[in-house]
Amino acid sequence: MTNIYENNPLHGKSLEAILNELVDHYGWEIMGAYININCFKTKPSIASSCKFLNKTQWAKEAVEAFYMYKFKNLPKPSDDQYDLPPRDRIVPPEDKPRAPKELSLEDAERIKYNKQKKNRERAMRQKASTPSNPWGRTNS
Repeated sequence: MTNIYENNPLHGKSLEAILNELVDHYGWEIMGAYININCFKTKPSIASSCKFLNKTQWAKEAVEAFYMYKFKNLPKPSDDQYDLPPRDRIVPPEDKPRAPKELSLEDAERIKYNKQKKNRERAMRQKASTPSNPWGRTNS
């Protein structure tokens, strides 16, 4: 039986090896712009980043997802696979890694702005749908 995770580019790769590949290709500045983690922005190093990422699951998963979908340029995962951590995702055999995506600081700023805009709109919708009396009491 073959291992179902073998097509996953993270299979058998250490976090340090992943970071080395990403930094060699994109550099710390792009990494910090796309993955908003301070260890990539303030005195970045492979050792300190590995130490932080190994302690912080959400950050490690963000780096691994960046590796899979920006650096390896794989198609987005299905909804059921998206809910899993990147290392646990099954990549279909027909999905092969491609050339890394070209990333720029301008694109990172545009993406960040669009996310902030969506979050503001979502907050406004939630505020509009919430009754003005949060305790549910009537004024009678």
